[in-house]
Amino acid sequence: MMIPTLTVYGVILLYLMMAYRFFSSWLDFFIADEEMNSRERYFYGVVLIAASLLWLIVVPFAYLELLKFHKKHKAVIDFLINASNSGITTEDITTDG
Repeated sequence: MMIPTLTVYGVILLYLMMAYRFFSSWLDFFIADEEMNSRERYFYGVVLIAASLLWLIVVPFAYLELLKFHKKHKAVIDFLINASNSGITTEDITTDG
């Protein structure tokens, strides 16, 4: 009887640790956005808390959106990767001569 109880507590602890990790990571992005007004900050703060608590649902959907974005912009991403690997800088691209 003790082992299932410890397993449940372990799963709950892991879930809460991951929720905290996602919250702290997403909070960095939230704080860095200086274009939001106070009303938007309140709304997105609530969304941030809800998404952190429901990370088990949110993260797979966010990953699917990331894959969709990568698929849509694959040519640009590949160009930027190849440019950074070859040592080309934005100054090389924007200068005429």
